[in-house]
Amino acid sequence: MRVLTFLLLFTSGLLTPGIMQTAILPSSGFANAQVTSDGTTNTTVNPSGNNFNILNGIEKGNNLFHSFSNFSVPTDGSATFDLTNTPNITTIFSRVTGRNVSNIDGLIQTIKNTNPVSLFLVNPSGIIFGANASLNIGGSFIGTTADSVLFADGFKFNATNATPLPLLTMSVPVGLQFGSNPGAIAVQGLGHNAQLGDSLQVSGLNLGTRGLQLQSGKTLALLGGNVAVEGGLLSAPGGLIELGSITSSSVTLNSIPQGFAFNYPNTAASFGNIQITQRALASTRDLSGGSGGAIQIQGKQVSIRDGSLILVQNRSNQTAGNIAINATESLQIIGKSPNFQSSSSLVNETISSGASGNITITTPQLSIDRGGYIFNRTFSAAPGGNIVINAEQMRVNGFAFGDPSPFRAVSQILAASYGTGKGGNVNISTKNLSILAGGNIAARPYASGNGGDLIVKADTIQVTNEGAPKGSYFSLLSTATFGFGNAGNLKIDTRKLSVQGGGRVSASSIVLGNAGSLTINASESIDVNGVKDAANPSYIGTAVRSVFGVSSATSGNTTINTPLLNISNGATVFVQNLGSGKAGTLNIQANTLRLDNGASISASTKAGGGGNTNLQLRGLLLMRHGSFISAEAEGSGNGGNLTLNAPNIVGLENSDIIANAVEGKGGNIQIATQGIIGLGYRNLLNPREVSSNDITASSQFNVSGTVQINNIGVDPSSGLVQLPVNLTDPSQQIATGCSANTGSSFVATGRGGVTQNPTQEVRSDRTWSDIRDISSFQQNSTVTPQISSSPEVLVQATSWQHNAEGKIELIADISSTLVQPSLTCAAILKN
Repeated sequence: MRVLTFLLLFTSGLLTPGIMQTAILPSSGFANAQVTSDGTTNTTVNPSGNNFNILNGIEKGNNLFHSFSNFSVPTDGSATFDLTNTPNITTIFSRVTGRNVSNIDGLIQTIKNTNPVSLFLVNPSGIIFGANASLNIGGSFIGTTADSVLFADGFKFNATNATPLPLLTMSVPVGLQFGSNPGAIAVQGLGHNAQLGDSLQVSGLNLGTRGLQLQSGKTLALLGGNVAVEGGLLSAPGGLIELGSITSSSVTLNSIPQGFAFNYPNTAASFGNIQITQRALASTRDLSGGSGGAIQIQGKQVSIRDGSLILVQNRSNQTAGNIAINATESLQIIGKSPNFQSSSSLVNETISSGASGNITITTPQLSIDRGGYIFNRTFSAAPGGNIVINAEQMRVNGFAFGDPSPFRAVSQILAASYGTGKGGNVNISTKNLSILAGGNIAARPYASGNGGDLIVKADTIQVTNEGAPKGSYFSLLSTATFGFGNAGNLKIDTRKLSVQGGGRVSASSIVLGNAGSLTINASESIDVNGVKDAANPSYIGTAVRSVFGVSSATSGNTTINTPLLNISNGATVFVQNLGSGKAGTLNIQANTLRLDNGASISASTKAGGGGNTNLQLRGLLLMRHGSFISAEAEGSGNGGNLTLNAPNIVGLENSDIIANAVEGKGGNIQIATQGIIGLGYRNLLNPREVSSNDITASSQFNVSGTVQINNIGVDPSSGLVQLPVNLTDPSQQIATGCSANTGSSFVATGRGGVTQNPTQEVRSDRTWSDIRDISSFQQNSTVTPQISSSPEVLVQATSWQHNAEGKIELIADISSTLVQPSLTCAAILKN
């Protein structure tokens, strides 16, 4: 049955070939389960049925060395390290040299020791922990497929060399040396029973004696080639869980109060794959009140699936440790448990006075799909931890099919507060960020604690609702408050931002807390396009939208800086307050702003002060096909003020600029432009219903606002230059040849800075330039005197006039004086 299970996992792609090869081995290994000494370290094994009592070994200081040719424990069996003869030992180093996989489906324990004893189990061929495997040791446990353990004095306890060891050491271990093809490690089990929701602390683990569990404050480490935790349960209460997949090189060990800390090589090629599947669990929750512990995972491809859970839960008064995952190729967090009670997830939370730890992820590719979670939460007065993600490509996609709860079903990255403590921040640095089909990235308070900030730095960001089902499924990048606490701020730095199909980028208040502010800096463009349905457009903005009646919360500001902002097909950019508080200010700085097909920019309020809109454009504002810019107020609210500076403003096909009110005062509109096309001032209460392009600031039951349009033209006199009184002698500025030289001409090359028409706008033009080649006048050549056969008579101009084309021409009187032929001074010979 076990072989069939692994074959199914392999053919479905859930196991790599390397893991598959190791995982099949236990089917025959349990038949020959045994613990046998290889005779190199004075190890004595006394078998009793399926139980093996291990004595002696070689003692050096506080270290005890054992060496086995085989080390496998059958179901319901045990391997007991009896320390009767060595009571002062603190660390046992046991190696397996027989090149057989260790199959552990029973108990490994230490007895008759006066100190907490840590155990190293070293088998380069591989280690399989079955569903019935368990630990009963007082110290830390390190299971590894390294070739050898390195010590501070340079000694190596080598598991690939079974010869007797003339020297052993009493120094501390400082590293693990891996060969070129280390064996795999697998931990099997029936999975956890935990319940994980979007607003409830993790509960229902019910571990009992199942799985690999340690005493409080110790290290549980599994370091091998490929590592697979297939429904297995790992528990190190208040301590450290370490999962590392190493295919070569060395891992450094450092002693810490919890046992050991691990440092890995920098080369990406040194790592293998880690798969955590079938509701597997890695937990440092300590029910006795110890600190929250920490979890570190290091590999190439790390996959967490099927509702598997990586959990740090703090029940102490100390700050919890971190969840740190470094995947040199990819990290995938995908899917839910079959009963939808648990998501595949990373969770770091506090329910006590100690703060939550952080979640740190470093990987080229991060994918969260089909209801996977990354949660950092506080349920107390203590602050929540931060979520820090560094990735090349990052994708938060979709929802779990069949989950009846839309809030629980979607894939999420969430920093939240459910108590009085402040929620943590979310910091994301990536090249490309995609939030798809209902995925969420958010920082939220749900009670009286304030929410954290959400900071995103990315080259491109896509937020699209395409692929999400009907109902309350929305792709979100947001900070929002669902309680009395204030929402944090959302800041985005990117090259391109795209919000499509009902996607949302927002800082909002849904209950009573104040909304945060939203700042977007996009160095190339922002595109907001389309709707999910008529009631749910794509949007960027800050809002107060209380679901429990009137809220006095204030809406934050929305600030957008980008060269190009496109809003189209019903999408909107806004600040809004549907309660009694003030709406924020909408600030947009752009080169070009385009609104098309029912798109809008709005700052609206229901009862409080109107939201203000400040549009500073360096180029064009183009509004088409029913688009509008609004600073309106409903109910008793006053219309907001709207300031618009743009060189060119075009409004066509029933596009409007509105600052109207109902019971309150109309807002004020100030427009500064060099040219406005299509739009005109009209005192209308219903400009959206009138098929014209309107500018209006009316009030239905109060004083209308003002509309001021400053159409800044060009003063013709600003282009004129006062001529000097002392004129230059033109005879000193003209290159002349002989007076009889034919071919000389006067050419007008343009008006330069002088306008032909005094009312014409001054524009840039080239100035006059003498482009003749006068090099021939600067050459010394032979001059041949000759008599001109038909000399021209030069006549002096006596006046000038404008001709019919408005150009200046010279006028001279006709002379009848005959001029005698004279000798010319320049008859230029042809070169």
